[in-house]
Amino acid sequence: MSAGSVIARATVVIAVINLLSRVLGFIREAVIAQQFGATGVTDAFYVAYTIPYVLQAILGMALATVVVPIFSEYVSRGQRKEAWDLFGTVTNLTAIAFTVLTILGIFATPVLVKLLAPGLDAETAALAQELTRIMFPMLIFMGIATLFNGLLNANNIFGIPAFSIVAANIVVIISTLTLGDFIGVYGLAIGTVLGMVVAALIQLPSLLKSGFRYRFSFDWGNSDVRKVMSLMLPVALGVSVNQVYIIIDRMLASGMVEGSIAALNFSNRLILLPIGLFVMAVGTAFYPTLTRQAVDPSAGDMGATLRRTFRMVVMMSVPAAVGLIVLRYPIIQLLFERGEFDARATEMTAYALLFFSIGLVGQAANVILTRGFYALQDTRTPVKLTLVTIVINLVFSLILMGPLKHGGLALANSIAALTNTALLSWYLSKRVSNIWNMKMVRFTAQVLLASGIMAVVTYYVDGYAQALFAGYGTLGLAAQVGISVSAGAGVYLLAALLLRMEELFIFIDYGKRFLASRRR
Repeated sequence: MSAGSVIARATVVIAVINLLSRVLGFIREAVIAQQFGATGVTDAFYVAYTIPYVLQAILGMALATVVVPIFSEYVSRGQRKEAWDLFGTVTNLTAIAFTVLTILGIFATPVLVKLLAPGLDAETAALAQELTRIMFPMLIFMGIATLFNGLLNANNIFGIPAFSIVAANIVVIISTLTLGDFIGVYGLAIGTVLGMVVAALIQLPSLLKSGFRYRFSFDWGNSDVRKVMSLMLPVALGVSVNQVYIIIDRMLASGMVEGSIAALNFSNRLILLPIGLFVMAVGTAFYPTLTRQAVDPSAGDMGATLRRTFRMVVMMSVPAAVGLIVLRYPIIQLLFERGEFDARATEMTAYALLFFSIGLVGQAANVILTRGFYALQDTRTPVKLTLVTIVINLVFSLILMGPLKHGGLALANSIAALTNTALLSWYLSKRVSNIWNMKMVRFTAQVLLASGIMAVVTYYVDGYAQALFAGYGTLGLAAQVGISVSAGAGVYLLAALLLRMEELFIFIDYGKRFLASRRR
């Protein structure tokens, strides 16, 4: 099977499971809101959750990102046993390091809560500290689950790792609905930890089937163990640097009118939906192929794989951005406008979403381009370029926040993301040949044309659907959004077919073979 077909197949599997995960994620948030509302209790929970989550996002993701290329290098040389020995040592080190961090974090909880949320009142801060101590152990299981996820992906196993998040969400929902009735928010905290335990354990059978055998050992003499540790630092810095965008937005938005921070958060959540659903699926699916091609040219053309994957991302992210711009009001009304989230909040969120959508393509492309550097075991270049774009983000934020208010912060974020795309593309093309060619220009023009046609049709269909379903409440809004999205997607796919976009036919071909295999 060709690299393109493998990536397309894995992308479909991951996208379907990610869709289920996203739906369950919204249900989880709805259940939390139903049980605890928008209160100090909920604030305390999210503060407590953020502390171990951020640590895992930085350290766990960095570790998994670094280990996969080295593991693939062993496998390409036919050294599977050595590959699994390395993985065993890294797993043991991860468990011990994260356990130490957990113990230190539990003792340092008052300081951590004060640093993260200095404005909490005494009662809420005390509750946040209690919940932090309960949830800190999930750092261990989140780190191990992330490591398991990366190694299963390296063995072309994508379904189980993606499903682990689904399982975690289910555990949280059930725990909140059951334990929450007896012990309140503590039940939610316990359920969150149990969800991470399940996310790690559910992947273990697939790891064992792939050849992993656990041994409590530390191969300190292995130079690649030291290599993992040395490469982790710049990747961890890169991941942590990305959090600076959020810090800048919150610091500057805090001086604006009430609701600016919330509007930026809600709109950014919508931007992350297509990235999490489609782009991360593509990025996860193509990364193992890319790491093999980086160490073994006979495994395929790395430049061609990057180009094909980049085109897939452009084909999906451009219409997603256009769709969010055209349908931003009804989508926000459908998802959020109830209870304390009023028409003013919808207006502010839609305003931010307009500017965030401009940079959606850049954010999506950066996922792919950054992994191209990681496959080459170059973790420093993306960090350096991200530091440059953080400065750009800060400068444009200060310039635009006056005339455009919180929308200026969103636009500055988009400008920084697109600048990062240009810089990553330029430097990666110096390392990998055959990435960009004139066909990319033609393909981009096709996507823009198809998306433009989609925008016009979606705009008029939405106007008609709004008039047709006016007065029907939430069901009417759901029908309006559903019809508009369906019409837009249908027109875009038809235009893509007529323009004969190659990437679309890869997915169609896989879909035909998948259905044929099911009939047998």
